Amino acid sequence: MHHWKFFRTGGLDQVSLESGADLLNLEQLDQKLWVALSCPVKGLELDEKTLAMIDSDGDGRIRVPELLGAIQWAAARLKDAGELLKGEALALKVIDDSTPDGRVLLSSARQILTNVGKKGAEIISAEDTSDTAKIFSASPLNGDGVIPPEATDDVAVQTLIRDIVACLGGTADRTGSIGVTSEKVEAFFTDLTAYVTWVQQSSGKEIAVLGDATEAACSALRTVRAKAEDYFGRCRLAAFDVRATVALNRAESEYLAIAAKDLKITAEEVAGFPLSRIEAGRALPLFEGLNPAWSGAMGALHQAAVAPIFGATKTSLTETEWSGLNAKFAAYEAWLGGKTGSAVEKLGLARVKEILAGKGREELARLVAQDKALEPEFKAISDVDRLAHYVRDMRTLLNNFVNFSDFYSRDKWATFQAGTLYLDSRSSELCIRVDAPNALASMSKIYIAYCNCTRAGCANQIIAACFMQGTSDYLFVGRHGIFYDRQGRDWDAVITSLVDNPISLRQAFWSPYKKFVRLIDEMIAKRAAAADAAANDRLLAAANTVANADKAAAERAKAAAEAPSTPPKKVDVGAVAAISVGVGAIGGALAAVGTGLARLLWWQYPLVVIGLILVISVPAVVIAWLKLRQRTLGPILDANGWAINGRVKINIPFGAALTDLAVLPEGSTRSLEDPYEDKDAAKRRKFWTILVFLVIVGVVVAWRMGTWPFRPKVEAAAPAVSAQATPPAPAK
Repeated sequence: MHHWKFFRTGGLDQVSLESGADLLNLEQLDQKLWVALSCPVKGLELDEKTLAMIDSDGDGRIRVPELLGAIQWAAARLKDAGELLKGEALALKVIDDSTPDGRVLLSSARQILTNVGKKGAEIISAEDTSDTAKIFSASPLNGDGVIPPEATDDVAVQTLIRDIVACLGGTADRTGSIGVTSEKVEAFFTDLTAYVTWVQQSSGKEIAVLGDATEAACSALRTVRAKAEDYFGRCRLAAFDVRATVALNRAESEYLAIAAKDLKITAEEVAGFPLSRIEAGRALPLFEGLNPAWSGAMGALHQAAVAPIFGATKTSLTETEWSGLNAKFAAYEAWLGGKTGSAVEKLGLARVKEILAGKGREELARLVAQDKALEPEFKAISDVDRLAHYVRDMRTLLNNFVNFSDFYSRDKWATFQAGTLYLDSRSSELCIRVDAPNALASMSKIYIAYCNCTRAGCANQIIAACFMQGTSDYLFVGRHGIFYDRQGRDWDAVITSLVDNPISLRQAFWSPYKKFVRLIDEMIAKRAAAADAAANDRLLAAANTVANADKAAAERAKAAAEAPSTPPKKVDVGAVAAISVGVGAIGGALAAVGTGLARLLWWQYPLVVIGLILVISVPAVVIAWLKLRQRTLGPILDANGWAINGRVKINIPFGAALTDLAVLPEGSTRSLEDPYEDKDAAKRRKFWTILVFLVIVGVVVAWRMGTWPFRPKVEAAAPAVSAQATPPAPAK
């Protein structure tokens, strides 16, 4: 049984991957101990080509079986699977050449280095193997089954390849050149033979009514045949019952729909209308009174078929003439229908016979066989590319999938960290690229600012920036910042939405007082707005009164005369009593507080103030502390397509490390002289502070000395009289 090592970071036990044995036994590790169980292929700071190689089913997500399969594939081609944990370029000496696959892989790696101009090098990088065009351009025959013209020096064979591509189309090979495959070659020569056989049939010449022009006439007939048959069919129906004529010519409303548009009649708009006006027994006109969409086709019919048969002066066809015209070309059309090999017809009969008589087919077959023999070697080139990507990127993927050691490390970044956001005198390193804000992220208990990032020449992106130091006072929708991605490019960032959660204990401590100040500011603003509105109303009323003084006086006099006399209001004794009770209660409470304060010693007053502050702030701090202890990265990644298995906690110290506040550099000096300081305001604040302090001191001193006029009097209670104080009277 394999001996595993675990380390604790962020309150989470994570498996340590230190050797090839750890990787080879990874499939035996309980998946409940993996931090993640799947991750997306896109949106990570890792080569998408590597991730696509691991994503064997191509569903855009990497799961545990696919990751284990990639490890097993790479381990079978390396002397030590631990090379996957180095994160370096592939050294040729670590390839296991003791197996046939390993030897072919090593040979292909050396061939790649030669093709890219690094012959004799002992290290091959993923960048070297990714330039496939450069790798395969050194040899036109590269095992892909495609033979481009440059694969041979024989000019005749090169011309033959181009003819095949012109007739049947070509296939791009690994270098991007267009060539032919063995299937295309076989299909081409089959069409050549079929075409020659069809042309050599003598019946075609015997039934060609117009000689070489017969085929063009047949084509013109086929173009209009269905429409002409429709026309004569409608005319027959009109002859059967004249009442059907209107309906056969299409409804008037359909013409009105066309007329309502700009008069740019297109074939699509009127092609479905009859070929010409429908009447019983009417001949088909060839020029006048035709549907505009078919005038060109009918002109071609007249030139190619009607004029040679009936003469150029023929301008219409009866149904009998139309049937006779089709009968003349029926045999030739049937012969044309049996044509085979039409794809090679464009080459001409002479070129077709020349190709069949030459040796091009045998030469192409030889090139195909030669290319196929190279298939294993060049197939291994793609395996070298895959292995080079695995050796370079597998360490990063494992340390952001099996465990999150990169995330908790201060000298490395996790693959899901997209960059750094600078905003509001702080920077956040925990920025995750997302598709859109997601309600699931609020379960992370982290303060999140979703920002839309733009940069000229780049597609916009959305990031979720996590703030874990400072306050949220100046974080609001619409505020701008600068986002630097992992490549160092700067993006304009603007906050589009916020997920409100506690940021720090300091913010929680002062939040009740800030809320109180904001409440007072809002109340003052509302009062001021109401007073301003009332003043405007009074000013408007006064202006109206001045403008209509006489009329208003008359109306008031009339209203006073007509109004019934109202008895004077009686004082509500109950209301007065209630107000008195309330005032008394408040006064009593204040008196009780004053009495309690009066009994305190002078050094106890600061303790009272501190206790009052704690009573107000401690509940908010406790709530914030509980939420800060619950901060976890899982919900944010889950909302972005991950399947997080472990609780990726972010405690207060770690969160503070991910968000830096602005701090003056060490050794710098700072001048507190502000040339734009409001000195009058500073003096007023100083004066009022001293005045309030002196008033408080005076009140306390007067209270303690008993000279405070509003101090409640406390009468001394009469001493209790003992039952034994008076002796009983003597008995008589």
